[in-house]
Amino acid sequence: MAGAAPRIFVSHLSGIAVFDPNGDQVGRVRDLVAMLRVSRRPPRLLGLVVELSTRRRIFLPMTRVTGIESGQVITTGVLNVRRFEQRPTERLVLGEILDRRVRLVETGEEVTVLDVSIQQLPARRDWEIDRIFVRKSTPKRGAFRRAKGEAITVDWSGVDGFNLEEHGQGAESLLATFEQLRPADLANVLHHLSPKRRAEVAAALSNERLADVLEELPEDDQIEVLGKLKEERAADVLEEMDPDDAADLLGELPEDDKERLLDLMKPSEAADVRRLMAYEDRTAGGLMTTEPIVLRPDSTVAEALARIRNPDLSPALAAQVYVCRPPDETPTGKYLGTIHFQRLLRDPPYTMVSSILDDDLQALTPEAELPEIAGFFATYDMVAAPVVDDSGSLLGAVTVDDVLDHMLPEDWREQEFHPESLGFAGEVGHAD
Repeated sequence: MAGAAPRIFVSHLSGIAVFDPNGDQVGRVRDLVAMLRVSRRPPRLLGLVVELSTRRRIFLPMTRVTGIESGQVITTGVLNVRRFEQRPTERLVLGEILDRRVRLVETGEEVTVLDVSIQQLPARRDWEIDRIFVRKSTPKRGAFRRAKGEAITVDWSGVDGFNLEEHGQGAESLLATFEQLRPADLANVLHHLSPKRRAEVAAALSNERLADVLEELPEDDQIEVLGKLKEERAADVLEEMDPDDAADLLGELPEDDKERLLDLMKPSEAADVRRLMAYEDRTAGGLMTTEPIVLRPDSTVAEALARIRNPDLSPALAAQVYVCRPPDETPTGKYLGTIHFQRLLRDPPYTMVSSILDDDLQALTPEAELPEIAGFFATYDMVAAPVVDDSGSLLGAVTVDDVLDHMLPEDWREQEFHPESLGFAGEVGHAD
């Protein structure tokens, strides 16, 4: 790669696969690590932050990168599998440099960083950030504003302000690089950002997207992020969360904060959450969601299939429907039985659901404790289970993911397989 090395914009590196010389994938790029230098000299690119399949993040020095091409990174095959820890002199390119507001040296005009490019130095294995893609501030024109300012590419030496602390940094460009991530993966990104950057990214997410991500974050991060939001927005995000997850999060807040947020939520949403909070934490009542798919007995298979196609449903909730007499909202009328989606696929669309019920499977009571719930799932190979009260009303459904969340250690998101199982060399050190 010596000579006229190609220029690579870092937004194109986010999430691309990292391979060893044998063609086996070892992880994906989640960020780049650079060291700023004095006198506006271009920063040296130290390496990549690579997320392994175990979700552990490691540091891959650029001296171990043999190629970046065709949407992939090729390494020498020797990796240090110690967890990456950022040093004070280092900057995360995606996490900290994108969306920064800096100034053009020539004009003093404020610009926002949209992307940066990296290039390998000729006849060397060193890499540096050489150019910056920026957008100028939106100019005023009377009472009107243009939608966006002019975007230009400048040399690193043509801007100033990267060494200054910035408050209120945006997150638009950073989020664009992570747009395709699943909520669990985006939650992992947020978990590894600084508290300041985490709050800025959370502020830029839509309520629905932030709710999905919050459900995947560790408890401490959930509380921190929610606490940085304005109360009205925090209540809106809680409304978008699954009621059981919202109840778990609110249960960790001080009583006054909890009541204020519940009062700001829509009465119907708050009622579901309050109902769940009335049950003990590790019981079926405390674990269940109040929004399973409920059908009346005169509904057809076609209607049932249409309901489970809803893309907003989790796979576990979409795995089966519950047939009840009116009312259809939980707590329902008399619970009649369950139908698994596989059975729905085997019967004609016009078939009445009341004719294909599984009414032999005993439902869980809201007081059932975690060992009993886990035994139920293991015995009957289920991914969701109905929760029914003494009067025969369906209260909700417990899904297997909620059971696992409460059975795994509290820090399970930080757990991973032993490095030796990955076949990597466990060498010591952060960078070459």
